[in-house]
Amino acid sequence: MNFFLAKTDPDTYTIDQLERDGQTTWDGVTNPQAVQFIGSMKKGDFVFIYHSGGISAVVGLAKAVSAGRLDPKNAKSKVVDLKFVQRLDPPTTLTEVKSSGLFADFLLVRNSRLSTMACPEHFVAWMRKRYPKAKF
Repeated sequence: MNFFLAKTDPDTYTIDQLERDGQTTWDGVTNPQAVQFIGSMKKGDFVFIYHSGGISAVVGLAKAVSAGRLDPKNAKSKVVDLKFVQRLDPPTTLTEVKSSGLFADFLLVRNSRLSTMACPEHFVAWMRKRYPKAKF
């Protein structure tokens, strides 16, 4: 099982909407590197949901219920079906991630504009310590 991080602008789609919907098709990603990450997702992988803009924070957790696949609406993009798992409260802000000094190799720190990325194992371990009751 792998872990990814997917960003969404809260003006477009929020953790509240994902929780209410229960499941969604994650689409609209066009950056080639981010598209590759979506294409590498497999059923059962976990995805941290990150609100960009405003608070800029990891706000929840979802699980891939499909593998990444070609977007039927855009041949240059890929999509994946995500199921809501839980909120992460309090959210983990980008400032906290950066100030930890532990993640200089993480794309979230190195290229904060990238919308979807793989998470390094040490980030996942750090998040598990922050949220010991989380379901991942």
